[in-house]
Amino acid sequence: MVNGRGAEGQGSVGARFPRPETSEMNTKEMMVTEKKRTGILGVGKYLPEKVLTNADLEKMVDTSDEWIVTRTGIKERRIAAKDEAASDMAVKAARCALNNAGLKPEDIDLIIVATITPDMFFPSTACQVQHKLGIKKVPAFDISVACSGFIYGLAIADQFIKGGMYKRALVIASEKLSAITDWEDRSTCILFGDGAGAAVLSQVDKGGILGVNLGADGDKGDLLQLPAGGSRMPASKKTVEDKLHTIKMEGNTLFKHAVKIMADAALAVANPLGLKGDDIDLIIPHQANLRILNALAKRMGVDPAKKVYLNIEKYGNMSAASSAVALCEAVEEGRIKRGDTILMDAFGGGLTWGALIIKW
Repeated sequence: MVNGRGAEGQGSVGARFPRPETSEMNTKEMMVTEKKRTGILGVGKYLPEKVLTNADLEKMVDTSDEWIVTRTGIKERRIAAKDEAASDMAVKAARCALNNAGLKPEDIDLIIVATITPDMFFPSTACQVQHKLGIKKVPAFDISVACSGFIYGLAIADQFIKGGMYKRALVIASEKLSAITDWEDRSTCILFGDGAGAAVLSQVDKGGILGVNLGADGDKGDLLQLPAGGSRMPASKKTVEDKLHTIKMEGNTLFKHAVKIMADAALAVANPLGLKGDDIDLIIPHQANLRILNALAKRMGVDPAKKVYLNIEKYGNMSAASSAVALCEAVEEGRIKRGDTILMDAFGGGLTWGALIIKW
């Protein structure tokens, strides 16, 4: 697994995971044998240089640092340069992950990029990453499941590797949300930031992915969407004037669904494995909102100070990149050590969700 610094004294509150309240999620937990597990060989990240603080936002919209921190836990976020696209950030994160894995680009035979802010509709961001890394002819494709994208990407790569079709996969999550944010809408512009994270996956002898739970509920897709720019509402003067090419979100309703979705997804993958609170060394959730994450920890019966990794105050919500960057930083900071059991958990527009348990 990743050669990160070791963590000392991971705490536990000894709580058992409760059962999910309902069985609405029609997903399958994919359990694998000890002989053929997929593990992570290296992780990497890239964050743009520009920092946008809450004080900066106070000059742009009617808001305050206290209001933002109280409601979201966010203090600042990163903003990509005008000439910096999703593929540019993805390549930098990928090179970092490859270096940490001790591999070269030519060692990769599958590229998956999770993004809702691609450079363009086509060619895919993954194909552009392939070209920029100098990797020849290997399959490369994007997935669009919003904030759940990194976990979906890991799950897809796991299946390809476990099935023997490919040996080493590069999974990247890269988002330039600043490009689709309405900077006059104080309810959304305070939330989002830019960045990228990556992981190199391969078959491992010990540890690896123990289980995955994925799902979606398209009935609630209108809670978080980008209305214009696709085939249903092509770009026009009116769509631009009406700011329909920016993120639209029903925050209060989404909040209520988010806590239950993330908790149920986590329980759906943990319970079949017989795991309880004591068995999870660290939870790495999608960094959407601090109140959501604290509510998730309470629902699962774990101490957030000991069991939940947070970096939302520094970066805000980076959609799919949030989980990828958080995983990388948890390794860098020594919060994850070899043999730890890690739970990754996310929800996003769609609505989509994903939870994954991996032994490091």
